[in-house]
Amino acid sequence: MLTVKNVNQYYGGSHILRDVSLEAHPGKVTVLLGRNGVGKTTLLKSLMGLVPIKTGTIEFDGKPIQNATPYERARAGIGFVPQGREIFARLTVEENLCMGLAYKSAGTPIPAELYELFPVLKQMLSRRGGDLSGGQQQQLAIARALAAKPKLLILDEPTEGIQPSIIKDIGRVIRMLADRGDMAILLVEQYYDFASALADDYLVMERGAFIGRGLGKDMQVNGVRQLVAI
Repeated sequence: MLTVKNVNQYYGGSHILRDVSLEAHPGKVTVLLGRNGVGKTTLLKSLMGLVPIKTGTIEFDGKPIQNATPYERARAGIGFVPQGREIFARLTVEENLCMGLAYKSAGTPIPAELYELFPVLKQMLSRRGGDLSGGQQQQLAIARALAAKPKLLILDEPTEGIQPSIIKDIGRVIRMLADRGDMAILLVEQYYDFASALADDYLVMERGAFIGRGLGKDMQVNGVRQLVAI
């Protein structure tokens, strides 16, 4: 679904991403771990076209997209949940969900499935996004990204600042989406236990390059917790 080959990216004279290559496959959760400031969020922004890459290729669904705009990548089927959620605080829950359908034809309904995945949202449709708790906002951000039924879902630290009960709900939803087999999931996470419970494949980043990769089931024996310990 997603193939990234030898991507390099710079900020001024700083080499931020160094020959980064990865794949994300339908039906699997690929987890990217690393300490703060190693380039994880920059990589996701590069995948979404928010930051241009200097060299390398990004293919999605068999087509090169490294020169595509963020809008074109979203329309191709990439859903993005950014760090910090970035919901529209003054819009209602329903209006936020409709924003996830912005490039669909007018009148496209909000998928009822979103309310099955996140029941709390149905109870709060008329409430403003800014009035929700942090965990509820995160659920809203994920639901907004899912509204257009993407083929690839990218999540940037969805557990950050979230209460444990909602972390469990989010993990359940991620696993359910992957197990259907038609969606690839790329998850950036610092919470090791959450990441290891979901990972089919893992990547560890340090100073803009991958220093470890493998199967999720091998994370413990490969010492991944020690690699990402602060």
